Amino acid sequence: MQQAHSMRKLMGLALAGATLISFAPMMYSLSNTNPLTGAFFRMLYALPFLWFLTVVWTSEDKRVGREKWFAFAAGIILAFDFISYHSAIDWVGTGIATLIGNSQVIIVTIASWWLFGERPNKAILFALPVVIFGLFFISGLTDSSAYGTNPRLGVIAGVFTALFYSLFLIAYRYANKSLSPASSLQLEATAGGALGLLVMGLLPLQGLEIEPIDFSPSYPSHAWLLLLAILCQSVGWVAITYSLPRLPAAHTSFAILVQPVLTIVWGVLLLGEDPSFQQKIGMALILLAVISVTVMGAVEAETE
Repeated sequence: MQQAHSMRKLMGLALAGATLISFAPMMYSLSNTNPLTGAFFRMLYALPFLWFLTVVWTSEDKRVGREKWFAFAAGIILAFDFISYHSAIDWVGTGIATLIGNSQVIIVTIASWWLFGERPNKAILFALPVVIFGLFFISGLTDSSAYGTNPRLGVIAGVFTALFYSLFLIAYRYANKSLSPASSLQLEATAGGALGLLVMGLLPLQGLEIEPIDFSPSYPSHAWLLLLAILCQSVGWVAITYSLPRLPAAHTSFAILVQPVLTIVWGVLLLGEDPSFQQKIGMALILLAVISVTVMGAVEAETE
């Protein structure tokens, strides 16, 4: 009975975290900042709040120094992920960008097979070609009414998002092998991300269609970024980081799928995003592939 109650609490925490994170693309979009500026300040504004959480968190941090540096390095990888992700949002909308980015579950499954010897589920054979077809439909190559300012670049940026997000999750997983306090892990990763974005912000990236960081605060842009930093980058991610490693695989899979689905809903209802018919087919294909790999993987993990 007590264990079931504990599982319900953890699941509630995971779903709450996934729901909070689902609002992040919308808040970035409403900030009307460029990708590098939005990514940098969502990290920077989160640091003091995360530091406060580490002060009040009572759990003991049993990690050695190498694991902490891995969390910091994971954050640097996340910096590249955020630039790709925010660029994809600008070019093809919050829902499509998030859905492509969350196809990382397929990449992580393959990478875990290669790096850790974890046998991939059979759904991966179905998912890969389905995702490729989905990306083709979303890109607007044969669609005169495709949604987005630049759907083709949006798909490319979304694919890079999935790649960088996969690398981040693998490094983040290694850094949290001892189930350290979630706030400490998130603080280190966010600090790494902020530093990585700051360095990139000082480099000439105009040739890559990336504008430099705008360091002059403005309202309401930075109010949205501050809200994003506290609710999503801090509270949402800490809830996810704490709850998911402690939940059974099937519960984890469901919680992970909540975020991209809700982001699509918020994009349509709150931002008025309206993908074309072909893009909706592509989104449905990618969502089907992600669900199949995620759920099948959870079932096999539970069986084993």
